[in-house]
Amino acid sequence: MIDHAHDLACVRDATERLLTAVAELDNASLADSSRLPGWSRGHVLAHLSRNADAIVNVLEGRPMYASAEARDADIERDARRPLDEQLADLRESAARLQAVADVPADWARTVELRNGVTDTAARVPFRRWVEVELHHVDLGIGYELEDLPAEFAERETGFLTQRFAGHADVPATRVTDGTRAWSTGRAADEPEVEVAGRPAELVGWLAGRRDGAALEVRGGTLPKLPPL
Repeated sequence: MIDHAHDLACVRDATERLLTAVAELDNASLADSSRLPGWSRGHVLAHLSRNADAIVNVLEGRPMYASAEARDADIERDARRPLDEQLADLRESAARLQAVADVPADWARTVELRNGVTDTAARVPFRRWVEVELHHVDLGIGYELEDLPAEFAERETGFLTQRFAGHADVPATRVTDGTRAWSTGRAADEPEVEVAGRPAELVGWLAGRRDGAALEVRGGTLPKLPPL
């Protein structure tokens, strides 16, 4: 069962880790490339701030973004700001999100995200947690997939395997970290492939952050996953 209050607390903790790490940077390093193709570190930070405001829109019943073009333009506009402005925006947008989440609401209601995707409101804080954790890694400033909280790694593995479940282009696959197991890909009585590895490697592969070379594959080749 999703505990949105717990997840909001995890978002706060992850945001504080991010702010502490980013505060050690300087203006020049924000212009350096992140691990996301075509994006500087400034782009990643701008995206995180605008994503917080987008989630406010979702929780208040408005479209997440005015349009895909407006989303991209806002990120491009904000990417080149100096460090102090980026930090202030990260803090202030996170505070706006927290303030909206603190208002009593029906967390079982259905909300709409991007591209017509719907979910329950209670799952939205976890989605924000994903944004903060993975994009912290994407900055390339010393926070790695191995540093992700164990609870997050387990839940993100479950979230992403569920996302690819039933996908016609992904073979029926059993994913395991040696302790827990998940199913993904095409529906089948038995999995065609098993993928095993450490939690960080599984998250890296499923989230498109690593190529899966460190994973053990039995029964075939490592499935090619569609883009997120």
